[in-house]
Amino acid sequence: MEGEALRLDGNAIAGTLGEMFVHEMTAARIACKGCGSVEPVGAEHAYVQAPGIVLRCRKCDAALLVMTRTDGRHRISFPQSHWLEMDEPGEA
Repeated sequence: MEGEALRLDGNAIAGTLGEMFVHEMTAARIACKGCGSVEPVGAEHAYVQAPGIVLRCRKCDAALLVMTRTDGRHRISFPQSHWLEMDEPGEA
């Protein structure tokens, strides 16, 4: 098959995204690009006093996750994260 025949738009992953972002996220594990540590989100250092929220690695202080809310929108970035992992529903 040609590449275009295999390509869908981002709406094709709506179900998977919906499944992922309804989890208890403090138990999800996040991998740091700075030092390579893998820890539960709930174990990292959170700074919530700024206009947004910054989650930093508890070992090297790298910014793992940044969340902001403005004009009725949420924005999440993962500047120094390799990945975010969570168990399937009913697993653990």
